[in-house]
Amino acid sequence: MALLSVLNVTRRFGGIVAVDDVSFDVEAGRIVGLIGPNGAGKTTVFNLITRLERPDAGELSFDGASLMRTPPHRVAARGIARTFQNVELFPTMSV
Repeated sequence: MALLSVLNVTRRFGGIVAVDDVSFDVEAGRIVGLIGPNGAGKTTVFNLITRLERPDAGELSFDGASLMRTPPHRVAARGIARTFQNVELFPTMSV
């Protein structure tokens, strides 16, 4: 059984199809890469998995439970997280 399952996921922004009927499974203990040219929808796929975006169609599940109605903070609490390209997320703060 897959730990993470992405099944027939589609995401559109107006007339632009960013992700079209994407499906894949990730088994526990496996490392999987998602590659493609700029604009191919890689970031959108991660935004969908982490629930920062909502899919227009398809199903997302983690450890056998649907993520479709799970808010982003609960997805993160389950251990699914992402980082952003911009390392300086809070430009007015310093360490």
